[in-house]
Amino acid sequence: MGYKIIVLAKQVPDTRNVGKDAMTPEGTVNRGALPAIFNPEDLNALEQALQIKDAHPGTTVQIMTMGLPKAAEVIREGLFRGADGGILLTDRAFAGADTLATSYTIATAIKKLGDVDLIIGGRQAIDGDTAQVGPQVAEKLGLPQITYAEKIESLEGKKIRVKRAITGGVETVEAQLPLVVTVNGSADACRPRGAKNVMKYKYAQTPSEAKQNPTPYAAIAAQKPYLSIEEWNNTTIGADLQQCGLNGSPTKVKAVQSIVFSAKESKTLTSADADVEGLIVELLANHTIG
Repeated sequence: MGYKIIVLAKQVPDTRNVGKDAMTPEGTVNRGALPAIFNPEDLNALEQALQIKDAHPGTTVQIMTMGLPKAAEVIREGLFRGADGGILLTDRAFAGADTLATSYTIATAIKKLGDVDLIIGGRQAIDGDTAQVGPQVAEKLGLPQITYAEKIESLEGKKIRVKRAITGGVETVEAQLPLVVTVNGSADACRPRGAKNVMKYKYAQTPSEAKQNPTPYAAIAAQKPYLSIEEWNNTTIGADLQQCGLNGSPTKVKAVQSIVFSAKESKTLTSADADVEGLIVELLANHTIG
């Protein structure tokens, strides 16, 4: 039995390498100063989807992402690793969305697709760390959800069995499809690119990319439908514009500070009792401990 799986993915700035230029004077992320990457936990989610595809012939895995046209790179990366296709949600009306507006737009697009068995994404994105979009998509679609997943242990018919992380251990839960699952970074790492997939999909583009960057291979791509990445705007999904982008975002950030730590004085301590006692007294005095 094959399944229809949607993997929610996001292109994010690599906040693991934040420097002094990572923030603009206005307090927003300077995306030009940080490389754009596939959100790490979304890669863990993709691997879980691909494992289901390996075990169940006829399963299809599609990447869905929302962002600027350049976010199509996330879909290509998914294709290189084994996904079957992708949909880019891009529209000026979607810009500036918080998690509420983002989840609304994604849920509206999924409703347009219809008959999806499993929606799977990373627990959270490293540029916001909210862990809200997956659960909010589930609520808007009226679907059950399993969060903090570490392993999809089995899938038989419409019954899925998932191991999830909890405080102090793990638990195994079962649910019925359709379902939304969010995956932890502690889940299996995503498989590397496949050479055959890279050769097959390296010319895959959205219509906007093909128009803006025509290549000598455009004629070849036109003859191969799998090289055309779907690109949906608000006209395609028919969303309520009052619930999209800034209009649908009640979250307002009043101030952001970029704090850069700098080294001050240092001292070298030995294992002598006097040094250890002196350190404890100092830490107590400045309320670091106690």
